[in-house]
Amino acid sequence: MVDVEELADSVFTIGSILKTATPEERDIVLRAANRAGWDLNLRPRALAETFKNSSPQESVLDATIDWVFSPDGRQTPLGGWQTFVDDKRVLSTEIDDKTILVLGGLPSTAFWSEVLVRGPHYLLALITLIVLFSSFGVRAITRPLRKIASAAANADITSGRVIFEEKGSVEIVAVARSLNGMSDRITDMIQGRTRMLRGVSHDLRTPLTRLRLRVERVGDPQLRDMLLADISRIDSLLKESLSYLRDDHHREQVESIDLATTLQTICSEFDDVGHKINYIGPNHLSANCKPLAITRAVTNLCENAVKFGDKVAIELKRSGDKVVVDVSDNGPGIPKQSRAQVLEPFFKLNAARADGNAGFGLGLSIVAEIVQAHRGTLELLDGEPSGLLARLTFPADLQADGVTCT
Repeated sequence: MVDVEELADSVFTIGSILKTATPEERDIVLRAANRAGWDLNLRPRALAETFKNSSPQESVLDATIDWVFSPDGRQTPLGGWQTFVDDKRVLSTEIDDKTILVLGGLPSTAFWSEVLVRGPHYLLALITLIVLFSSFGVRAITRPLRKIASAAANADITSGRVIFEEKGSVEIVAVARSLNGMSDRITDMIQGRTRMLRGVSHDLRTPLTRLRLRVERVGDPQLRDMLLADISRIDSLLKESLSYLRDDHHREQVESIDLATTLQTICSEFDDVGHKINYIGPNHLSANCKPLAITRAVTNLCENAVKFGDKVAIELKRSGDKVVVDVSDNGPGIPKQSRAQVLEPFFKLNAARADGNAGFGLGLSIVAEIVQAHRGTLELLDGEPSGLLARLTFPADLQADGVTCT
């Protein structure tokens, strides 16, 4: 493969020799060079005016390679690196005002050596640019989508805030606006159904009160007591349903509290009514949460625990940036296949249905919603050595907008 830059350097070297040589010496040098395989000739200076930068016989590929991989030698031949005379490639240099040295016989692939030398570097640079621009493009496209996915995962549609930020490209803004519209429609639907259920529950209280007054005038004591018990149970169901539909935990603001003190207070309140609950954990542990909601959640778990077990404990601990609250008992526990169902509203196990003092299946549902509002999780696990362990896990640095500090 011909190295054009080396050929040009040789031509420049011979030309520098010829510049100081006599006519006889020039002939000797040219004959010696041509015997060595060179095609060197001294031509009139006017020939340079006929130089062309392209040839009809040159292929498009060769012309492209000549343009892209043009040599960058210290000296440039007369007429440039792409010089043709009579459609043949030449290299030339000036000897004096009337004479130039012309090297002919160059193959059409003379510049392919530049491809082999610099081609890999150009290819590596091109691949690097493609990778960089592709990475930037993918990041620019996926970053807004990741933000939308994160907002959807942490969305609290009951808060009334705009869930998806309407910023970015036209397409991203359109998607965010559509999702915000869908969120508003879902919120309106939920609020409409909630208002309807609240109205129905409230309207039932009036006829229930009249029914209680009439039952109290029943002459048969046994029948009267049975009817009053049923009315009381219905009234309790209405109260618990209204409490469930109230959704106070969604409107409550996040505060920094001493969670350890709150849990110890819950234990003391149960102790006052005859239920011993042991507290295990630090004396003080600060956390950002919704105080009334967390108190309600732990209280609901404790009510279930003392209902089915005689040994109940609350354990508080910090795990990284999370707060973990465990409520355990030594009761019969909940079968694994039923643990997802007990979190649904009004679902009760068969054993609970047989108990006349059992609740209505809303306690754990309320706990699950409160934990979800705290961006946490509720796990129902097997107790040791028996019973149930309900584990609440939520961020210790919950912020007012429902996201955690980073």
